[in-house]
Amino acid sequence: MMKYMQRIGRSLMLPVAVLPAAAILMGIGYWIDPSGWGADNPVAAFLIKAGASIIDNMAILFAVGVALGMAKAKDGSAALSGLVAYLVITTLLSTDSVALLQGIEKVSVNPAFEKIGNQFVGILSGIVAAGMYNRFSHVKLPDALAFFSGKRLVPIMSAIAMLVVSGVMLFVWPFIYTALVSFGKEISGLGFTGAGLYGFFNRLLIPTGLHHALNSVFWFDVAGIDDIGNFWSGNGEKGVTGMYQAGFFPVMMFGLPAAGLAIYHAARPGKKKQVASLMLAAGFASFFTGVTEPLEFAFMFVAPALYVVHAVLTGLSLAIASFFHWTAGFGFSAGFVDFVLSSRLPLANLPYMLLIQGIVFGLLYYFLFRFMISKFNLMTPGREEDMEEAVGEGGEVLPQGERFAVMAAEIFAGLGGDENVTSVDNCITRLRVEVKDMDAVDQDRIKATGVPGIHVVGENSIQVIVGTSVQFVADEIERIRG
Repeated sequence: MMKYMQRIGRSLMLPVAVLPAAAILMGIGYWIDPSGWGADNPVAAFLIKAGASIIDNMAILFAVGVALGMAKAKDGSAALSGLVAYLVITTLLSTDSVALLQGIEKVSVNPAFEKIGNQFVGILSGIVAAGMYNRFSHVKLPDALAFFSGKRLVPIMSAIAMLVVSGVMLFVWPFIYTALVSFGKEISGLGFTGAGLYGFFNRLLIPTGLHHALNSVFWFDVAGIDDIGNFWSGNGEKGVTGMYQAGFFPVMMFGLPAAGLAIYHAARPGKKKQVASLMLAAGFASFFTGVTEPLEFAFMFVAPALYVVHAVLTGLSLAIASFFHWTAGFGFSAGFVDFVLSSRLPLANLPYMLLIQGIVFGLLYYFLFRFMISKFNLMTPGREEDMEEAVGEGGEVLPQGERFAVMAAEIFAGLGGDENVTSVDNCITRLRVEVKDMDAVDQDRIKATGVPGIHVVGENSIQVIVGTSVQFVADEIERIRG
């Protein structure tokens, strides 16, 4: 299960990499026009809409990215199938469609279906599509239907599979959503303890996108709290209104960027530059705009224990800020932009104390993450199991150009060629190959190509350690296989 979760985490790296840029665009636009959100400034509108085009469609990006990453071959039909799967479930379970299916008026449809286009559904769609690709991409249909064989069959089967998933979700989704809203209403009367519990579950639900259900209870007027609306309008009690927002500032401005620094410092030497680029962009997005998904999705699946710690620390931060009545608010998210803007409002109470709390939480995040990554050998970005071998033996410095084709041909021949190889995949530095007969593999011939090593992981599974240029070798092997 852990390896499966790590595969999902690695698959999310492609879409996650684009999120920081979108977050920064939105943050700058909001800073230019904090009240109108683009209505009063065309430059702000341009930046906000540009960023929102990506952030608001995060679920689609995840559907495509997971489908591509989880499929045995990184093929465009897998990505297309992820999109098809997502479109099927979100269209079938949209408010309008549910009204037709249930034979009721649109206004009577459970509000849960307004939130069906979330990250959880995106990831679920990608997983289903990848499963369909792995199962049906090589299926040959009878001659009359031959046009739909192989990779063309995958999107069709993905759509059919999502019909079944949609049927289940039609009954399950409202129950999950309503239960979360009811839970939020229950803990809203627990004072600073309730604020802490809300912060904990808010982060814990981020991977599913269901945190929106919980947020609606505390931030908006679902249960009469309306923390965001009251804070910005000035209708509330100083030091109390804003209690469900303030504790996020120390985490988003200081804690998560510090976690990113810890992940960078824990990365293998040969991957530090690559990890630094992601962590720097994601950390800045978290600090400046309060958009945390780029950083959180970088470790929530590959190291779920760290994510639980992150959720606990977020809950603790909200509880502390609420206990001492330190308040600030946000219109976009708990980043630097909103902190500056909200600290001047009448209901802001000792907001500078949140900065001091943030420094403390930054240290907590950094040392806890460093300790846990090292102690439990967590596979955060840059620490994948094959990195040390590849870097230690110089596997990342490989010949280029035509020599990739020569190397790929020799490796493929050493694996036994088409008669023996059933599938070829790759991670960051390794070819992951399934073969029919391990005895038919000529390991000496493969090693003669200069690869750092070979690792037999099962009766029919073998890994060829190539280095960070493995993608080019994998591409050449795919060309050989036709």
